[in-house]
Amino acid sequence: MKTKLPQHEGARNGLQARWHYVVLVTAAIGISYFDRQTISVAVTAIQHSIPISNQQFSYLQTAFLISYAALYAIGGRMLDILGTRRGFLLIMLWWSIACALHGFATGFAGLLVTRFLLGMGEGGALPAATRVVSEWVPTHQRATAMGFINAGTALGSLLAPPLIGLLLLYSGWRSVFFAAGSLGLLWVVWWALSYRSNSVMLSANTVDALVRARRLSFRQIVGLRTVKALVFAKFMSDSAWFFLLFWLPKYLYDARGFDIKHVSYYAWIPYAVSGVGSFLGGWCSSRLLRSGRSLDLSRKLVLGINAAMMPAVMLVPLVPVRYALVLFSIAFFAQQSWSGIIMTIPADVFPLSAVGTVAGLVGFGGSIGGAIFGIIAGALLGHGFGYGSLFVLVGTFHLVGFLALTLFGGKIQPLQSSNLREIESST
Repeated sequence: MKTKLPQHEGARNGLQARWHYVVLVTAAIGISYFDRQTISVAVTAIQHSIPISNQQFSYLQTAFLISYAALYAIGGRMLDILGTRRGFLLIMLWWSIACALHGFATGFAGLLVTRFLLGMGEGGALPAATRVVSEWVPTHQRATAMGFINAGTALGSLLAPPLIGLLLLYSGWRSVFFAAGSLGLLWVVWWALSYRSNSVMLSANTVDALVRARRLSFRQIVGLRTVKALVFAKFMSDSAWFFLLFWLPKYLYDARGFDIKHVSYYAWIPYAVSGVGSFLGGWCSSRLLRSGRSLDLSRKLVLGINAAMMPAVMLVPLVPVRYALVLFSIAFFAQQSWSGIIMTIPADVFPLSAVGTVAGLVGFGGSIGGAIFGIIAGALLGHGFGYGSLFVLVGTFHLVGFLALTLFGGKIQPLQSSNLREIESST
């Protein structure tokens, strides 16, 4: 005979499962950022056997970001069809194998292809994370949970310079990719054994029943004003973020005279601070919501503060390196606080059946922005422009994105039946 758990015990078990899955997804996001940082930290070692110019380095990042962007949108839709458990397992399996394949490259073309394959896999990571949050975490805790998950980006980026540097000092650069790929495969086993979908569908409590009853088409979702504004805001902010993420180690090599040891010792600092930003941004937004502030204010106030902090990066070329690292840290803090909130909004607004698609579109916009600006950055550096010009540009991008979201995105609130008129008019 099946024994029914007391209500408080069932709630406790649900709470434990909820935060276990948040930790599980945080680990996956950490692995994804470790994997994408491998080539940035190992580039000087790779250049001993495979010559890579500044322009070619930008092409490697662009190859990653183009496939990352495409699979962000496609992967988000796939997750809504396959479900979170199966979808995330396939995504992680793909990118772990792709990461390991870097170690077999014998020339620039091989690196380009494997970089493209890595982006294909990693494109579905954050849409999957957003679905887990929508599936398991109630509205008043979502920003905190997504902030915690987004801190995984800092965890992976934080561990990448010292661990990769250690491997480079005692082994060849190929071992870096083999080790990173193996770590991802271990996560796949962990996920397969532990994750279960939530039949209660917590997000159903926040969206109008008439909206939940409809399965919105891809075209209908794309036509919504809120989606367009989120995509553009992410386009602008990730143009800055991917430049900082991919080019920080190279900037330290090129402009500050760092070697592998110095990068291993110091490059982790901004990434560590970015993790604090991820968590604190989400916590502050959740705190505002719990204190009775509207969902719209709770999200946009934190986003505005983050955007206002980003121009600090403009001063990087003008100060000694220790202060430059402080300025990078401020920018990384603000960016990852911003990113966690932006990726929470799809779960705030949309039913679970559309969350992966919306999160994928938002991520697609960010990746395209990063890809385009990556090419521009490589071209400008190749034609005599300094890093200072690039830092001035990236210091403004979040402000532009925030203004667009505020002026054109409308109020952040759960999708209601009254929005169906906008949905119909977009078809």
